[in-house]
Amino acid sequence: MKNKVAFIDGSLPMPTTTDPTYAAWTRGNNAIISWLYNFVSKDIITSILFANMTKEIWDNLKIRFSRKNGLRIFQLRRQLMSSQQGNYDVSTYYTKLKSVLEELSGYKPTFQCKRGGLQTLQDYNEFEYVMSFLMGLNDSFAQIRGQILLSDPFPPVGNVFSLVIQEEAQREIIVNHIPSLNSNNMAFVVNSTTKNTTNGKSRNPKKERPQCAYCNMLGHTKDKCFKLVGYP
Repeated sequence: MKNKVAFIDGSLPMPTTTDPTYAAWTRGNNAIISWLYNFVSKDIITSILFANMTKEIWDNLKIRFSRKNGLRIFQLRRQLMSSQQGNYDVSTYYTKLKSVLEELSGYKPTFQCKRGGLQTLQDYNEFEYVMSFLMGLNDSFAQIRGQILLSDPFPPVGNVFSLVIQEEAQREIIVNHIPSLNSNNMAFVVNSTTKNTTNGKSRNPKKERPQCAYCNMLGHTKDKCFKLVGYP
């Protein structure tokens, strides 16, 4: 049996055991059940293990995983509001954001507009895309972001992405061409910090205090020790 969808939607009911097509129907039904088992986790298999018909299993999975549009729209909008570039590069961040925006746009109603109304709506959607992209960029792109916001007319999201990518690439080039601190530079730094020393000794060495050979105290010699010569 080539048409396996009929097993899922129930349009091909199970024939009686005496029907000539019963054996073929059973093989087709069991094959689809086996496919479904391979596509669900072990935890889910335990809940559908005792179902004998494909439609019964499919209805169980449909109830388990079906979502209302309102819930999904709420989840997408929350993702959109919390979208930040963070540690992602610009391309990865843009791709993730674009997937959310495109899925969210699929829930918007479609209608026909006359006298340029549809183009106005499309332009506004493009404007929202750009704003969402710019709001999530890291603050290191504040300058290019400000330039884009001042643009007139406002560029589409594809052009904005291209401008930010160029800015990111230019920064990488600058970083890669910063000269490292080589041995000559290190020698210059060392010489600069030790310019007041010669042969390991300071040019202005601190004078050591004398020590008395009689009382072992610092600050005077034996011939001037009050304990030996007497106090004045």
